[in-house]
Amino acid sequence: MSSATVLNPVPIRPDAGPDRGEGGRRVRKRAYLRAVVLVDTGIIGLAMLGGFVTRFRGTEARGSDVPYALLAPALMAVWLISLRLQRCYDDRVVGYGADEYRRVVSATLRLAGAIAITGYIANVGVSRGFLGITFIVGTVALVAGRFGARKVLHRARLRGIGWSRRVLVVGDAAHILELVGTLRREPYAGYEVVGACIPDALLAPVPQRLGDVPVIGSFRSILEAAAGVDADTVAVTASKELTATRLRRLGWQLEGTGIDLVVAPTLTDVAGPRIHTTPVAGLPLIHVEAPEFRGARKIVKELVDRTLAAAALVAALPVLLVIALAIKIDSRGPVLFRQIRVGMDGREFGVYKFRTMVVNADTMLAELAARNETDGLLFKMRDDPRVTRVGRLLRRWSLDELPQLGNVLRGQMSLVGPRPPLPSEVARYDGDVARRLLVKPGMTGLWQVSGRSDLPWEDGIRLDLYYVENWSLASDLTILWKTVGAVLGSRGAY
Repeated sequence: MSSATVLNPVPIRPDAGPDRGEGGRRVRKRAYLRAVVLVDTGIIGLAMLGGFVTRFRGTEARGSDVPYALLAPALMAVWLISLRLQRCYDDRVVGYGADEYRRVVSATLRLAGAIAITGYIANVGVSRGFLGITFIVGTVALVAGRFGARKVLHRARLRGIGWSRRVLVVGDAAHILELVGTLRREPYAGYEVVGACIPDALLAPVPQRLGDVPVIGSFRSILEAAAGVDADTVAVTASKELTATRLRRLGWQLEGTGIDLVVAPTLTDVAGPRIHTTPVAGLPLIHVEAPEFRGARKIVKELVDRTLAAAALVAALPVLLVIALAIKIDSRGPVLFRQIRVGMDGREFGVYKFRTMVVNADTMLAELAARNETDGLLFKMRDDPRVTRVGRLLRRWSLDELPQLGNVLRGQMSLVGPRPPLPSEVARYDGDVARRLLVKPGMTGLWQVSGRSDLPWEDGIRLDLYYVENWSLASDLTILWKTVGAVLGSRGAY
């Protein structure tokens, strides 16, 4: 066993028990779910009011045979029932992943379709304009409401007061540590690891820890261990001793306990659209599609990139002129800074930015190398003396990167992609990291919306590789939307 997986004997003090954890956790969960229901109810009511006012202007409905005053409460009740039937209030779905949004959209569209068909068959004279506006506005607003509620939940979790799941991890030492590290990279996701169960052969008679996770049992005592630390989720990761029969029996043992069983595959950083499960001879075989680096979707991405870049350049032209003038007034030197970066397939190109440093910044780098605040191959300083006064403002709001829209127009970059690396970085890439060069670098990306300069080097590389393997037009639009929030919040910008 490697030093990273050493079991350290320590006294165990469970950090939660029935008095402290379960009651409070259930209260927070119920409070959040009630809040989501109230938000949905308010949004549906406002959507119907907006649809009515927009369609009828408050006058035309008087001559209608349809009693809209009675129809509105009935439609609201049916809409909420539709959301519940689609399990939009299931605690396994609410607050986790994109499935919550898909269920909300699916429930709303199914209800809209059912009402349209019923109204046609029964020849009910409900205004189609009213229904169309109500459901279109309601769908968008419900998704936005869920997004806002989730952000509130994430902030509460980061402060330690939000509803989270207490997870008991089961597997061998190395895979437990890997899963724990993955879950802790995003603490706002709401999975708090409270203990571990390891193979019987590794369990010593004295209390132990894997890192800072207490080892509280073996594979023979999973149920008792989960109850002992008040876990509501058992996460099973890889171990040669966890056979299919043993895992199936564990599922039987957890029936009726209120404890969820989840299986964490060793296949990581692969997005859902590339994964398909096929039952073969009673086995759920997972098929993983190869990443797509060519084809029609890439052509569409290219067209979208260049179209949006051209529109953005035209719209931002007055801002570009003001920034150029401010740079000229603030310090001597050119307005634009050109630097060689490496693009797709290892091709070098000149990336353009507004100059944010003094003209001799490169010659000063050796003197500042010892003050580097990041790991890996990058140099970053929060208070870099080379940055000009205007440059600090430009970096804070990422305005220095606007000239890269020209690189996008020329086909050298994409709006969304991995961070464009320097040739000196690429020279030290190993085989895995070099996969970043399979797609065009981007003006923004997962690294931009996940912390920017505050991200450790390894996390930045992991996010870039995840994007390369799992990109899609939908994810690009999501990242562009999140970039607005990241820029306005100035997170990790220096």
